[in-house]
Amino acid sequence: MAQCSTKQLLARIYGRGRGVVFTPKDFLDLASHDTVRQALGRFVEHGNVRRIMRGVYDYPRYSTLLHAPASPDPDAIATAIARAHGWTILPTGDTALNLLGLSTQVPAQWQYFSDGPSKKYEWIGGTLAFKHRANKETTVLSPRTALIVQALKTLGESSVDDSVIATLRTKLDAKELARAVREARYVTSWVYEIIKRLAAEEKARHA
Repeated sequence: MAQCSTKQLLARIYGRGRGVVFTPKDFLDLASHDTVRQALGRFVEHGNVRRIMRGVYDYPRYSTLLHAPASPDPDAIATAIARAHGWTILPTGDTALNLLGLSTQVPAQWQYFSDGPSKKYEWIGGTLAFKHRANKETTVLSPRTALIVQALKTLGESSVDDSVIATLRTKLDAKELARAVREARYVTSWVYEIIKRLAAEEKARHA
C-alpha cells in the first residue's frame, strides 16, 4: 500500500471517531482487500486499532473508570459484520429491549433477525447470533421503526406499562415517532396503537 493510502486509511478510521467498528471491506476504495488487511494488522501491532475477532476491528473508546480501552459496542460489531456481507439485520428479543433502554440487563447473546444465513460470532465480550428470517412485517420499515416494533413485541402487550411508555418518551423524538406512525400502520394492531399514542403525546407536548 502506498504511504499516502496508509495515511488515508488511518485518517478515515480516526475521522469516524472512537468506538467505530469496521472490516477491511470498508476501505476497498483505497486499496485491495489483502493490502487493507495487512495495513490493519500493522495498525493492531502499533496500537492504533484493536482486533475484535477475525476480520473485525475497532478504534476503541477509552474508559476513564477502568483506565483501559472500553469494551466494543456489540450492536456496532453486528452492524459492521452485516455491512460487510450485505445483510439487512434487525435487533430482536432482549437485544432490542437493551438498545431502547427498556432493559438494563446486558444480553448474554446479542440476537438479530437477518436476511443472510443463520450464524454465530463470538468475541471475548460475548456472542452475536444472526437468525435467518424473512419478516414481511418489518422489511418495509426503517431501522428505528423496526427496532420499536421488535421491542414492543418482545415485551408483549400486557407488559407495556407507564414506566415503559416513559422510557420510550426519553428515547424517541418527535421526528422518529412521526415516521413510525407513517410506516407501522400494518404491524400488529396493539403495537401500532402504542406508537400512535406516543406520537400524539409528543406532538401535544410541543404544541
